[in-house]
This record gives sequence, structure tokens and C-alpha cells, in this order.
Amino acid sequence: MSRTTMTVTPQLHDYLAAHNRPQPDEILRDLAAETADALPDEAGMQIAPEQGAFMTLLTKVVGVRFAVEVGTFTGYSSLCVARGLAPGGRLLCCDVSEEFTSIARRYWDRAGVADRIELRIAPGIDTLRALPTDPPIDLAFVDADKEGYVDYWDEIVPRLRSGGVVLVDNVFSNSRVVADDPGPTGEAIQRFNDHAAGDDRVELAMLPIADGLTFARKL
Repeated sequence: MSRTTMTVTPQLHDYLAAHNRPQPDEILRDLAAETADALPDEAGMQIAPEQGAFMTLLTKVVGVRFAVEVGTFTGYSSLCVARGLAPGGRLLCCDVSEEFTSIARRYWDRAGVADRIELRIAPGIDTLRALPTDPPIDLAFVDADKEGYVDYWDEIVPRLRSGGVVLVDNVFSNSRVVADDPGPTGEAIQRFNDHAAGDDRVELAMLPIADGLTFARKL
């Protein structure tokens, strides 16, 4: 089988970013800038703008009324999902950091989506296990501690509606998944990738977006 995925050079990335519509608005740009300034060591945890654009569009296409996010950080991804929700839709965010999510709350307010978002400060696995199966989840996004990915997946998939989708970030683990010595984080992602690929409840594609994004649809 021939290789068809191109290496995304900085020039090609800039071209790609320039052709997304709509472009990140002032709120998203300010959020990204504040995150970089206030949290320089953690800013890499924020999703890329092109991933945010994809998530907003996907949320609209799926007609999401109930979404769940595991790992909110400073709120870029949650803001993108919240903007795509169907009328009356809501987003449940799971995180353990008051510090990081205090930034998110300010930008949710500024964007006028705070009334669509519920934030629970607690271990994500505990929040997921407490969720009922009704209403079902239309869309889930996982971007938290990598060692917990398999457990998050196993709580989310049974709660997805048929046709619902789950997105899982960082499935390349900065290329650790193909390294001779992937380390603990890379090994955790390898376990997750194998687990998800073998799950016959979903159809799945791993996409070369940012640090790798798994996109699965429940059958």
C-alpha cells in the first residue's frame, strides 16, 4: 500500500490554517495568547486552532445536544464544542484543576456560552461513572491523563447514542507510539490505540491532525 499522507511542513500548515473558515475570532486568539503567557510550560496541552475548527463543524454536523469533555484545561476545545451545539444543547466538562479552568470560565462568559456548559471539578472517571445512560451522549472529547484513556473510553462508549461520536486527542503521543522506547505515556497511548481499534462497537479512523486524533462513531 502506498503512503499518501504528506509531511505537514510549517509552510503547508500556515496554508492550511489560512484556508479554514471561519478563522479563530478575537476571543479564541486571546484565549490562546493568555494560555501561552500565563502557562508557558503547559500551553502545549491546548488544541490547535484547526482542530478547534474541525470540532465546531463536527458538533454542528452531528447535531449535538449533549456533549462530554474529559480534560478541559483553559477551555479552547470546550468553547469550540459549545459554539457548535444544537439549540438547547449542553456540554459537561470534567477537569481536576480550578486554576486552569478559571481561565476557561472567563472566556466562556465572554463568548456567551457559559449557560451551555457545566464544569465538574473531580476525577473524570468518577464523573463519567456517575452519568446515566439516558440521555445518551452525542459527542465526547477525551484529552486528559493518558494513562486513563482506556477507562474513559470504556465509560463513554456505552453511553454514546447510535451514531454518536468520540474524539480522542494525542493518539500519536509526539511519535512515542512508534518509538523503540515509548516510555510510560507512549505505552499508555499504545494500549489505548490497540483497545479502541479492537472495539467492535464502533467504526474508527485515526486522523493525522495535530498530535493525532482518533475519530470513532458508535454503530
